[in-house]
Amino acid sequence: MPDPLPTAQRILDMASGYEPALILEAAVRLGLFDALDDRPLPMPALAARIGASERGARVLLNALVGLDLLERYGDLYALTPESAAYLVTTSPRYQGYMCRFVSGHLIPRWLRLTDVVRTGRPATGVNDEPDGGPYFREFVEAIFPMSYEAAQALAAALGVSAATAPLCVLDLAAGSGVWGVALAEASPHVSVTAVDWPAVLPVTRRIADQRGLTPRFRFVPGDLLHADFGTGHAVATLGHILHSEGEARSRLLLQKTFDALAPGGTIVIAEFVPNEDRTGPLDALIFAVNMLVNTDAGDTFTFNEMSAWLRAAGFTAIRQLDVPGPAPLLLATKP
Repeated sequence: MPDPLPTAQRILDMASGYEPALILEAAVRLGLFDALDDRPLPMPALAARIGASERGARVLLNALVGLDLLERYGDLYALTPESAAYLVTTSPRYQGYMCRFVSGHLIPRWLRLTDVVRTGRPATGVNDEPDGGPYFREFVEAIFPMSYEAAQALAAALGVSAATAPLCVLDLAAGSGVWGVALAEASPHVSVTAVDWPAVLPVTRRIADQRGLTPRFRFVPGDLLHADFGTGHAVATLGHILHSEGEARSRLLLQKTFDALAPGGTIVIAEFVPNEDRTGPLDALIFAVNMLVNTDAGDTFTFNEMSAWLRAAGFTAIRQLDVPGPAPLLLATKP
């Protein structure tokens, strides 16, 4: 006898997959997790604290309990260790910024997916400056926490804290500046050249200023293929940028980066990396769909694909560095 079919529940769960994301966004926007940071509260008191109706608060709170983002003890609601670490704004590991962009910034573009698949083209691409500049300016700061621990791990792997001479870092598509910031925090000998679109660089500058690093940053506005990178850099970081560039522009960018590095310099690429036959990991495959929705030629690329591009540009010693966060790093050396 053939194996019985599984139930349809998995399909139905996918069809309603937007629901947890929007529940989480509502909770973050209402300040619900912050409201529980000092102590557990009963629903009426919590509703009053976040300015919500008791009916709305009750339904939302119980859904968050079901999602394992809150705990309930009788009439009291409390944070879980996970929500306390990642969804309370005063936590150094706060990840809630990105949750605020789901309904207004991310989902509207995905709603066009059927037509995008038919045409192979996004309704509005974000990899060109006129549309991409305002788009990324809105949320690059929100994704700073996603890469900060990875950037700190990179600094440790490169031995940046042991530097005794000037160490020049080229931070390409700098965005929030997270890669340059973490490397500069590791050593006073680090200086950073941050390159990004003019609309985005004010965010980079603000974050560098908040951390007291602005005197060691140089800000270069422009498209990556036309901006002046300078030369002699010891490290160049490309934090989650190749996926939006596509293969042709990525190859040109890697060659330009090679030319900007000093001999012995290291290129660092952060990317979601699918396996070689593109059967997983799921986050890398879904992110490729995100690139279909948002870019003209973007995709996710395998380790072997990016390694071939790096070798063609002249790099050697290509290796992978596993770091905290959603994506590994690829490192290579300019001989």
